Amino acid sequence: MPNRISILSLIVFLGLWSIPRAVTAQALVPYTLPLDGEQIEETGKGLIEEAAQLTRFQQYQLAIPRAELATELAPQNYQTWALLGSLYLQVDQIEEGIAALQKAQGIEPDNAGVRFVLGEAYFRQKDYRQAITQLEAGLKEEPNSPSALFDLGNAYYMIGQLEAAIAQYNQAFEQEEKLWPAINNIGLVKYEMGDVNEAIEKWKQALDVDGKAAEPLLAIGVALYTQGETDEGLAMGEAALRLDGRYGDLQFLQDNLWGTRLLKDTEEFLATPRMQEALAQVNGDSAEP
Repeated sequence: MPNRISILSLIVFLGLWSIPRAVTAQALVPYTLPLDGEQIEETGKGLIEEAAQLTRFQQYQLAIPRAELATELAPQNYQTWALLGSLYLQVDQIEEGIAALQKAQGIEPDNAGVRFVLGEAYFRQKDYRQAITQLEAGLKEEPNSPSALFDLGNAYYMIGQLEAAIAQYNQAFEQEEKLWPAINNIGLVKYEMGDVNEAIEKWKQALDVDGKAAEPLLAIGVALYTQGETDEGLAMGEAALRLDGRYGDLQFLQDNLWGTRLLKDTEEFLATPRMQEALAQVNGDSAEP
């Protein structure tokens, strides 16, 4: 974790009070100025704005010390804790993120945004039921959040409530027609349920939304290959890897919620000579300076 700047240094740096001039004497008597609580809190708010700006440019390591200091300067401002929690999640400090978000929630118990981010944090901790609790409570306050509905669908999927997952994905897509991952994930669920044809239809629908989405393209390729349409399936797989070589990594696919059945079929698919050649080309291209 980056070193934290002391509050005193920060206040001096921001000019909240002037540094007294040294006088000619054998010894200097320290002079302590009274602290202005409102001024300090305003400084905290300014810091959180800086941290938010850095976050927009994904400079999380620079943003975190500012957000940490902001929570000290404005500890009753839930936004400081919420942003700090979000930043911790960005650098995979999940436990610290949850602790900060819980403090934000303690100040602002019914804030939907805090609940949504907590839901994401619990999901990443694989505490799916806690994620569901937070997401459902947040959606009672803000029912039309496509990202929260999508996250709730993922949490239901991970605990095996597949129909509930599909319902949430459909609601998310209704709220945001460009949210192709929601339709894509319905395809993932359908494949695990054994409805391969319906899964293919959903992945095609996802491609209609974003024709350069590698994930549904690869998924269709795998599904077609397993159905005996080998040439078309392999061609689609090659095209998917040209779009995004990460999809040739089974762990990456698992992290993106590809289920057991689809992963097994994908492993066999990627082991074919044509896909091995495609993977070698992708890996070779990525290794070039």
